[in-house]
Amino acid sequence: MTIIHKYLTKELLKYFSIVLISVVGIYVTVDFFGKIDNFLDANLPISTALAFFALKIPFIVAQITPVGVLLAVLIVFGLMVNNNEMLALKSGGVSVYYLFKPVLVMGLIFSVLLFFFSEVLVPMTMGRANEIWHNEVKKESAITSREKNIWIKGNRSISHITYFKPSDKKIFGVTLYYFDESFRLTKRIDANKGVYTGGIWHLFNVVEQDLVKDDRSYKVTYRGESPSKLGFVPEDLSRVVKKSEEMSYGELSAYIREVEEEGYDATSYRVGLSAKIAFPLVCVIMSIVGTGLALWRKKKEGFASSIVYGIGMAFLYWTLFSFCLSLGYGGILPPIIAAGLTNVIFTCLGTLMLLNTN
Repeated sequence: MTIIHKYLTKELLKYFSIVLISVVGIYVTVDFFGKIDNFLDANLPISTALAFFALKIPFIVAQITPVGVLLAVLIVFGLMVNNNEMLALKSGGVSVYYLFKPVLVMGLIFSVLLFFFSEVLVPMTMGRANEIWHNEVKKESAITSREKNIWIKGNRSISHITYFKPSDKKIFGVTLYYFDESFRLTKRIDANKGVYTGGIWHLFNVVEQDLVKDDRSYKVTYRGESPSKLGFVPEDLSRVVKKSEEMSYGELSAYIREVEEEGYDATSYRVGLSAKIAFPLVCVIMSIVGTGLALWRKKKEGFASSIVYGIGMAFLYWTLFSFCLSLGYGGILPPIIAAGLTNVIFTCLGTLMLLNTN
């Protein structure tokens, strides 16, 4: 490694660490003062609150890392432009593409690290953090989930849902059990599908079995559609269903295969699976965009302007990325295109700026 490359690598790591620690510190502080009252109201020990905020740090780091890469590149090259170091290097025959090599290598390394970080640590810590927040702090209704199956304990009732599709507010494979004071089964309702509209669940292809107390037999009734007031709403189910970010790539792939083998639609999970590959690549893309943006501007525009442009670029990326993912969740775009389109657009944009720097 040459002296110039060593210098750039050291400076990039230094400013990346400063940006990452600063942003994570601000985020955790704001989150702490916003939620600490909930922990106090729930009479939980301070150790539980500290554990909750500590468990959220890996997820925050994973989200902030691409922005840290972008800002580090902008700061390093911006200072070099302001100090006329870039002019001196160019006068000595050093090309922009020579300076870009360590930046690209750093971007690739951060992309690989971000992928494994998101695969190993984030699913485990986010799952536990959500469990603390919903079960211990909010003390929400007793709902448990194991992969697809959701069990809900109500007042003398137990509900089982085989699969829940959040995007359409639909439930599949519904079974409702109702009991008397002696915990004897008094009614069972089975339905192929349920749709939440107008503040109520509409069950389809319903089979209802009611206990006849005289002879202890069950009366069976069939209905094509039956409006029902169940003891839960889609928001309750969305809270408990394991999300894509709480699963590793292997777990999510296995989950998708199982869901599709049973005939259910797994489009939203396929989008999440594609996003697990597309998102870590943003570190490489931000290194390209950051280099092009820092060297493309003129010195008279000021160092602060490039930072503002960089933050705007990061905001634009996340807005477009979220929009494309929403199109994928809605089935408008194929999962691979929904997850990768933003990366393609910003790679082209960064490359064009980089080609025009000389």
